[in-house]
Amino acid sequence: MGKHVTVEDVKRDHAVQAMIKKANEHVLAMGFNEHGLRHVDLVSHIAYNILDRLQFPERDKQLAAIAGYLHDIGNVIARDRHGISGACLAYPILLRLGMPPDEIAVVLGAIGNHEEEHGEAVSPVAAALILADKSDVHRSRVRSSKDPAQFDIHDRVNYAAVKSFLAVDSDNRAITLDITIDVKITPVMEYFEIFLSRMIMCRRAAEVLGCRFGLVINGNKLL
Repeated sequence: MGKHVTVEDVKRDHAVQAMIKKANEHVLAMGFNEHGLRHVDLVSHIAYNILDRLQFPERDKQLAAIAGYLHDIGNVIARDRHGISGACLAYPILLRLGMPPDEIAVVLGAIGNHEEEHGEAVSPVAAALILADKSDVHRSRVRSSKDPAQFDIHDRVNYAAVKSFLAVDSDNRAITLDITIDVKITPVMEYFEIFLSRMIMCRRAAEVLGCRFGLVINGNKLL
């Protein structure tokens, strides 16, 4: 039958910690923004909170938190299709920790489907992970040593995001990403240039949770 593995069990696992830290080093070497312990811990908390606000069962909330914490470990192998490789890495870890196969399957489906290029919100857990992951847009993720004037578009958009918050309104079944962008650093249009596919994915994920997705930038409702 397995046991009720919690996100705290996963966080204490030495293999998980090692893979997250090395994965973050690897994406830094490739020139990508931060994908380390700060990011996965935040995504884990947001994914849990989304399902909590929408009054999902506690076990679903825990599985979302676990998926959020493990979702980027595939970066330790390669950036391309890291969701799929991450799911493959997560399977023996969760099995070793004693999670029952039916729950492992839910977590693997969420991890393997969180990339916008080829992912889908295949379950409420997967939907919560997608929304949590795509909402982490903030200047703290930028690790470039270059002068901000020389940032590429991805660094520029993240650096310009001085605040981001994912609001869940359970009464009106609405999930809204509220972002404050410093337009002196980048115009709002550049956000859409690189993140439009992510916002479409978030809209579909919100629909799986029975909600509408909205985007507010600098106080203006855009979606």
